[in-house]
Amino acid sequence: MYSEKVMDHFQNPRNVGEMENPSGVGTVGNAKCGDIMRMYLDIDENGIIKEAKFKTFGCGAAVATSSMATELVAGKTVQEALEVTNKAVMEALDGLPPVKVHCSLLAEQAIHAALWDYAQKNGIKIEGLEPPVNDIEELEEEEEY
Repeated sequence: MYSEKVMDHFQNPRNVGEMENPSGVGTVGNAKCGDIMRMYLDIDENGIIKEAKFKTFGCGAAVATSSMATELVAGKTVQEALEVTNKAVMEALDGLPPVKVHCSLLAEQAIHAALWDYAQKNGIKIEGLEPPVNDIEELEEEEEY
């Protein structure tokens, strides 16, 4: 059902924890399943993500997607991090079961929410960044139309 990579990131998650004085923090959830993901980013003066951490309350797939998302954005520019999609997270994990795809969407949106927080704190605009959603069900409803 789950790939070896998903199981590895669930059983041995990378970058778990909180961060003191993060550049940006983003929290998103999914009311339907109860998952909550918080992403912390440490971004240097050149717009490079030096470190990414997460805290997730949820299923194994939510933990695995959070872990992979932090690995995908660390070392990237803010703009490159913005381009990390839920599909990229799923591909990096060698796929997710259809009922768990929403977990990768949580990861994508947590990155965006943390970047939004960073932009707001620094009074900057990040090209292509939209205001974050609190609940990914809002996005899923938009996609149904």
